[in-house]
Amino acid sequence: MLFIASKERDLFINEQIRAKEVMVIGPNGEQLGIKPIKDALTLANFAGFDLVLMSPNANPQVCKIMDYNKFKYENKKKAKENLKRQRENNLEMKEYRLSVTIDVHDFDTRVRNAKAYLEKGHKVKASIRFRGRQMAHPELGREVLIRFADTLSDVAVIDQKPNMEGNTMALILMPKKEK
Repeated sequence: MLFIASKERDLFINEQIRAKEVMVIGPNGEQLGIKPIKDALTLANFAGFDLVLMSPNANPQVCKIMDYNKFKYENKKKAKENLKRQRENNLEMKEYRLSVTIDVHDFDTRVRNAKAYLEKGHKVKASIRFRGRQMAHPELGREVLIRFADTLSDVAVIDQKPNMEGNTMALILMPKKEK
């Protein structure tokens, strides 16, 4: 017999269980053996808990004596925590291109835009592409990137220090954790 649970209630509890005999697991995880459904319900009522069908496709079906509302609450809490962790791992990243010879106003505009993006909780990548003779002085690009990071230090921390990849130097900033 195949059971399809509803979205609201994943598991069958108490009188919803239609099996004649079930394997009963106690509130502390101990196995109480195979019992008729009436005896299992009596045990659950005596203990002050619910009888919850944990494994409907097993033979015999497995039921556990537990506080069902607490179980649902903890599962909801775990799902919320997992979603939070997943959101933290899937942060978007926006790239801002700077240059060695960037003007003050252009620099301020990029800082302002990056700050707004960081405050939303996303990561920012600042990069400089060196052209021609600029390749001979990568320290100038590093200074621009460090100045960019220092300007944003109130809302961001350096996740990845400036490093050179071909003719591009990049720096990754991530938002500060609020406590």
